[in-house]
Amino acid sequence: MNAPEQMGFRALADPTRRSILQLLAKRDMTIAEVADNFDMTRAAVKKHLTILQDGNLIAVQTEGRSRRNRLNADGLKRLFDWFAYFDAFWDERLSTLKSEIERDAQ
Repeated sequence: MNAPEQMGFRALADPTRRSILQLLAKRDMTIAEVADNFDMTRAAVKKHLTILQDGNLIAVQTEGRSRRNRLNADGLKRLFDWFAYFDAFWDERLSTLKSEIERDAQ
C-alpha cells in the first residue's frame, strides 16, 4: 500500500470524516456549510477537510474568497480497487470452503 492510500484509509477511519463525505456526495460545500451540520468549530471542520484532502478523497476549488469542497470520486475508486482485491481473495477462499464442506457431507 502506498502513502496516498494510507492517507485515504486514515481519512476514512474517523466517523466525522465519513459523515462529511456523505454530505459532499450530495453537493459541493464551503467549510461553513459543512460546519453547519456538526456541533464543532469551523477550525475543527477545516482540520477534517484537510485530512480528507490529504487522502485525496475530496478536492478543494477556490471561487473568489470562498473554497468549495467536493467529493473526489477518483480518490475513492482507488481505495475501492484496493478492497476489491481482498473481495476476490475471500470469494475464492469461501468457494473452496463450500466445496470442501459439500464434499465431506456426501
